[in-house]
Amino acid sequence: MIVRLSGFLPTTLPSLQPIQQTAQQMLASAGQVLGYVSLAAKAIFIAIVILLLAFHWTLDGPRIIQSLLPLVSKDQREGIRELISAMETKIGSYLAGQGVLCLVIGIMALVAYLLIGLPNALVLALLAGVLEAVPMIGPLLGAIPAAVIALSIAPSKLIWVIVATIVIQQIENSFLVPRVMRKAVGINPFVSLLSLFAFSSLFGIAGALMAIPIAAIVQLLLDRFVFHPGTIEAEVSPGRDLASRLRYEAQDLVQDLRKQARLKKGGSDLNIKQVDQVLDEIETITTDLDSLLAQVSDSGTP
Repeated sequence: MIVRLSGFLPTTLPSLQPIQQTAQQMLASAGQVLGYVSLAAKAIFIAIVILLLAFHWTLDGPRIIQSLLPLVSKDQREGIRELISAMETKIGSYLAGQGVLCLVIGIMALVAYLLIGLPNALVLALLAGVLEAVPMIGPLLGAIPAAVIALSIAPSKLIWVIVATIVIQQIENSFLVPRVMRKAVGINPFVSLLSLFAFSSLFGIAGALMAIPIAAIVQLLLDRFVFHPGTIEAEVSPGRDLASRLRYEAQDLVQDLRKQARLKKGGSDLNIKQVDQVLDEIETITTDLDSLLAQVSDSGTP
């Protein structure tokens, strides 16, 4: 009987190699997915940290600046104030430009997804626009939900999603980012691309996120201290005669009073009103003094 059964059994067992190859491919795919997830989590963490620092600077920036100004001489304070204000303007312009990029990418993704025929195209485009703010891997992360939905519908739609993502990314990198950032921040497109590649190569995602703001600040510093070094000194020079120096001191006092008025916190409403009244009176006196000194300075000028 055993001999009869052996006749029905195969002479050789099937190879386990296909199963091993499938398992290896699954492990490799899982490793890639984990790598992308880790990279995305790192990018989101860095973005959150930068937003928290920006929020902290928005609240306590004037206090920090006011505490650091006594470290420099009075004739340099106004120039430093203007320099810090210019830096804040540059960073604010960069954030505005980044918002424009997110909006444009979202609109382009919406048009592409509607043409492809994906369901929930508006939600997918919204995700693509928001994730555009994540440097380097933002466009890839924004395309993943659309690719998954397209694959669940038809493989041909997945191909069109990949093509649309590549086209949008090429338009973004070669046209949108350089020109929008030049319009918003004032950086040359070549410098923008060069700083993006350089900082991302050196510092990864954090470098890519801060590349354009740092380049804008470096350009501002070079313009102020290298290419036009006499601009700040000419603007803050108090003059040689006594009236001009007194007038400059009065202007500096007005600026300090305004800063102190913005920084005061706590206390009862009555105390705050009293402080406001005192500050207003002092500012009025110093403003009148500045006007009188200006008349004296003008009358003494030949």
